[in-house]
Amino acid sequence: MAAGSAMVDALMARGAAFLGTRHAILAGAMSWVSERHLVAAISEAGGFGVIACGAMEPPRLAEEIAATQALTAKPFGVNLITMHPRLDQLVETCLAAGVSHIVFAGGLPPGGAIRRAKEGGAKVICFAPALALAKKLVRSGADALVIEGSEAGGHIGPVSLNVLAQEILPHIREVPVFVAGGIGRGEAVLAYLEMGAAGAQLGTRFVCATECIAHPNFKRSFLRAAARDAVPSVQLDERFPVIPVRGLQNEGTRRFLQHQADVVRRFHEGTLGKEAAQLEIEHFWAGALRRAVIEGDVEGGSVMAGQSVGMVQREEPAAAIIAELMAQAAAAAARRGDAGR
Repeated sequence: MAAGSAMVDALMARGAAFLGTRHAILAGAMSWVSERHLVAAISEAGGFGVIACGAMEPPRLAEEIAATQALTAKPFGVNLITMHPRLDQLVETCLAAGVSHIVFAGGLPPGGAIRRAKEGGAKVICFAPALALAKKLVRSGADALVIEGSEAGGHIGPVSLNVLAQEILPHIREVPVFVAGGIGRGEAVLAYLEMGAAGAQLGTRFVCATECIAHPNFKRSFLRAAARDAVPSVQLDERFPVIPVRGLQNEGTRRFLQHQADVVRRFHEGTLGKEAAQLEIEHFWAGALRRAVIEGDVEGGSVMAGQSVGMVQREEPAAAIIAELMAQAAAAAARRGDAGR
């Protein structure tokens, strides 16, 4: 087992050095879930916690960063949504607080935001949904990349991690690349490390961490769910795009289909314009994630979850989750070493 652990540590060395952590386990940023308590717990356990800024305004983000720093002296990052209207101010907030890593998500970040983050001393992590964009982001100054497959929870792209890893990992060597989407066990982490990944990002596995503030109803829905229960949102009419979001099926997802059908019918009848119809569809889920995570409305709210949800089997400390992942990876590495002798 010691030989297996040494092998995993060697494969993770580049990613761990980049993050400044014991293990190259990066936490996915989940709105309303990835706040000070969970972020600090993951970092304290040797992983890399990431605050989900989401729709926070700069003063609120500054408060969350300070509160996290009060709980841990270990490194952690902040995830910023590139479409936020005050992205530049949020970058400055991170830099003023001495945040070591800034993660840009939700689209290609402006070149100016990347430059400012790096000038201010932060390392920049970006999401790359395709090889061409991965190369572009590296040229733009990204210090590391995350490739996230469609198995992930929340907003997703169209391609599985299995395919993205084969497309991107052999060709991007200049910066560390972390894999994400559907990862729930250490054996999978090891497999991607052997393919050239620097580490792995996990979100869904940490929702049932003891330190996570999510409502007990939210956690119970994860513990009861199977992989097939986490499905992407459905778009009924191509004229009214729906950004794909993976979550657990519930009454809310069923009502969303009915809502779309009603909006499209009113558009055809001429009682609703195209722009107003699009807004009605987009606004359906407003506040729905908070209702589920914080208030516990897991039937009407949005229960974002990745397909690895079926591997979430108990509520336990973040440290236990990371220890289990590392033990699984080490055991798998040891078996391979034994087989090679």
